[in-house]
Amino acid sequence: MADGLRVPVRLTPKASRERIDGIVAEADGTLVLKAAVTAVPEDGKANAALVKLLAKAWRMPKSAITIVAGATDRRKVLHLSGDPDDLRRRLDEWMKTS
Repeated sequence: MADGLRVPVRLTPKASRERIDGIVAEADGTLVLKAAVTAVPEDGKANAALVKLLAKAWRMPKSAITIVAGATDRRKVLHLSGDPDDLRRRLDEWMKTS
């Protein structure tokens, strides 16, 4: 995308702690970022916690992360706003240090 990146995520709400477990393969072979939050999946609380967790980990504003698909599902697609090359580089660096 010219205005950012799309990131598929599998979210586990009501977890014992908030964490990002890295990239995993789903049963259908799709690669997704696996994350867990302590918030419950009610009234968008788990989604808000996910955005907050990723924004902190990736050092970007929460406003730059939007859920574009799967708002009520465990499997989500996030849109990260910004320069795609810069975002890709930043995420690659994050993956190496995490």
